[in-house]
Amino acid sequence: MPDNLLEITLEDGAAAPKPKGNRPADVPEKFWDEETGNVRIDQLIKSYRELEKRLSRMVTLPGDDADEEERSRFLRALGVPETPDAYTIEERHPLVTLDKDVNARLHKAGFTPAQVQLVYDLAADRLLPLIAEAAQMFEAERELDKLRDHFGGDERWQRAAKQITAWGRANLAPAVFAALSATASGVLALQKMMEKGEPALVRSAEPEGAASEDELRNMMRDPRYWRKRDPDFVARVSDGFRKLFPGER
Repeated sequence: MPDNLLEITLEDGAAAPKPKGNRPADVPEKFWDEETGNVRIDQLIKSYRELEKRLSRMVTLPGDDADEEERSRFLRALGVPETPDAYTIEERHPLVTLDKDVNARLHKAGFTPAQVQLVYDLAADRLLPLIAEAAQMFEAERELDKLRDHFGGDERWQRAAKQITAWGRANLAPAVFAALSATASGVLALQKMMEKGEPALVRSAEPEGAASEDELRNMMRDPRYWRKRDPDFVARVSDGFRKLFPGER
């Protein structure tokens, strides 16, 4: 039996660990120190500072009632320059150059520099070919109007066109016939040659040397090949490939 129960009790009480406090339900576990039973103030302050940094980098979408200053701050955060003059454009085609009025409208709409560059690139890649094709069609229609006037109306021109086409394909080299039939003056020259019966360049006068593969592929991009499917023009392309690759079908 121990000599002094009181001393034993006091010693045991001093050596016993402090009871751990219960973590409040609204305190996350990472902020609670189980050993001391207190909130970890240092960890709480560190998390708060990290949260402040994240919030400072966040971009808030301006609402419908946002003022000009709030909208401007939002656009600057996206990378939109302060003025349209700050846009720098890489000009990929001499016909598509920097336009101040266009840039002003794009800037008002909130376009970033990358988006503005994309607009100019699309104009060069998509719009210019359409304009070129429209210009060719307009020029072709002008040439047809000249021929209609020369032959006295569309009906007479249609009859003459059939005769000239049949004669030209029968007597001229395909390349010569295609070149002359591309303009009104060339068609009138064909008519005179047909009436005289003395073609200057007969079918046997084929051009020296076969067309290269690049030339043939350029011909395939011609509207006469892929859109109008002109029989003579398509035949020239097919014949050219047969000459270049005689062993292939």
